[in-house]
Amino acid sequence: MKIGMVAYHYPHPAHRDEFISRVHQVREVMLRTPGCLSGECWVSGDAVISIVQWESEEARIAALAAVQEAGVDVTYDERESRPRTIVPLAAA
Repeated sequence: MKIGMVAYHYPHPAHRDEFISRVHQVREVMLRTPGCLSGECWVSGDAVISIVQWESEEARIAALAAVQEAGVDVTYDERESRPRTIVPLAAA
């Protein structure tokens, strides 16, 4: 079953460009992982929004593991003004 995720991130203005770069790094690693169908980065107001689709839950797990193995910085810390909102999705 195809699944996805929409993640809303709220970086402080001083860290916005850096955060967008980090989202693109995550996207590139995930897209190299088998079963990752797409990854996008959007901006709306103060939010940086990442949208990812995978062909299965197993592909999602593998992509997240690949990001950790690649050492990409996905840390939530003081660079963000409020907690992230992550919405998991499943194809209907």
